[in-house]
Amino acid sequence: MSAERWFFDTNILVYLFDPQAPDKQAAAGGLWRRACDEAIPILSTQVLQEFFVTVTRSAKQGLPLPEARRVVLDFAVIAEVMAITVPLIERAIGRIEASGFSFWDSLIIETALAAEARRLWTEDLQHGQVIETLQICNPFAVNQLD
Repeated sequence: MSAERWFFDTNILVYLFDPQAPDKQAAAGGLWRRACDEAIPILSTQVLQEFFVTVTRSAKQGLPLPEARRVVLDFAVIAEVMAITVPLIERAIGRIEASGFSFWDSLIIETALAAEARRLWTEDLQHGQVIETLQICNPFAVNQLD
């Protein structure tokens, strides 16, 4: 039996480096370790870009550029990385038309579906919702999905 494929949204990765949210940092850390041990973690070029911008945004609280670069490159080695392509953008626009999701959420959903991920870990969408073959999982929800 092959390992499940889990797609991670940017916010989960950002919490790995957010000491101001220690409970979420611990939950995100445990989930990332679990994904690396039990599943196939999947990211996209969009997620890596958003992560870099978010964690370097604040000079006072953010990561120094060399450390942020190292972390992005480490993620790219550990996880499978899906490139954002024009067909994915086109499908995301179609999802907006059909569902009303934002462009960025639609692009994450379409990329996760294209990667054949079973779970999308995010706090931005409705926990427990199923979109085609993809289950939305919020690791910070009271009743996580196992």
